[in-house]
Amino acid sequence: MNLDLDTGRLIVFLTGFGFFLGLESLLPARPLEDRKHRRLLLHGIMASVNTLLVRTLTFVPMLTWLVYVEQQGWGIARWLGLSGWLEFIISVIVLDAFDYFWHRANHRVTFLWRFHKAHHTDTQMDVSTALRFHPGELLLSTLAKATWVVIWGPSTIAWFVFEVLVSWCAQAHHANWDLPDSFERMLRRVWVTPRFHASHHLVDRRYGDRNFSTLLSIWDPCFGTAANPLDRAQMANLDLGLPDARAQTASFKHWLIEPGSRNNLALSQQPAIEEGH
Repeated sequence: MNLDLDTGRLIVFLTGFGFFLGLESLLPARPLEDRKHRRLLLHGIMASVNTLLVRTLTFVPMLTWLVYVEQQGWGIARWLGLSGWLEFIISVIVLDAFDYFWHRANHRVTFLWRFHKAHHTDTQMDVSTALRFHPGELLLSTLAKATWVVIWGPSTIAWFVFEVLVSWCAQAHHANWDLPDSFERMLRRVWVTPRFHASHHLVDRRYGDRNFSTLLSIWDPCFGTAANPLDRAQMANLDLGLPDARAQTASFKHWLIEPGSRNNLALSQQPAIEEGH
C-alpha cells in the first residue's frame, strides 16, 4: 500500500509537471530572464534533495500515523460519523482551510518565514518554482499536517487525494501561463488561478502578503487577505520575489542557507512599496 500510494503520487506529479511545462513553453504569460534549462536544473536539484531528505523521513511515518488515527477513530470527522463521499468532500475542504492558515502563518511568524522565504526569493516564476521549497519548511509542514490529521481525522483516501490536488494545483498556479481575462475573473471566485497566485509573489507587499489560498480561493475573502490580481499587462511589468533578494544570484547554496540570512523579518513586518516606486 505504501509503495502504491507513493508511486501514484509520483505519477501524478510527473504528469502534471510535464503538462504545465509544455503549456508555459507554448503560451508564456511573462518573459523569463534566466534560461529555462538552468532553472529546471537548479530546481530539479532542490527537489531531489527534498525527496532524499524529507520524503524518506516523513512519507512512511505520516502514512502510518494516518492509518493509526483512522483505526483509533480520532478526529472531528469520526466523531460526527462522516463517511463515504460526504466525508471525502468535506475532508478535502477542511484540509484546504488548514492549509490556508498554515501558509498564512508561514508569512506572519518569523521563525516559519525563515524557511518559507526560500520559496519567495525566486525573482521569476514558472512551473519549476513549485519545486523551490526549503527542506526545513517541508519537515515543519509534515508536523503541522500530522496535527491536522488528529484534529479532523480524514480517511486515508481523502488525505491522498488532497495531497495530489495540492501538488497539481501548485504546479498549475506557479506555471508561467494565464487565462483569458473574463474566464480568469470568473474562475478565481472559487479556484486559485495562475494570476491569483502570481500576485502573491509580487515584491509589493500589498499583493505579496495576500492571496494565501491553495485550492479554493474562498478563504482569502472570508478572512480578509484577498487582493484582486492585476491584469496581465500590469503583471508582466512588475517585479516578482523579495526586495532584499533581487540582487542575489540564484544558487543551490543561497537556497540552502536562506533560513540563516540576515533579513528574516516576516513579510507582514516589511513596508509596502508605494505607488510609483
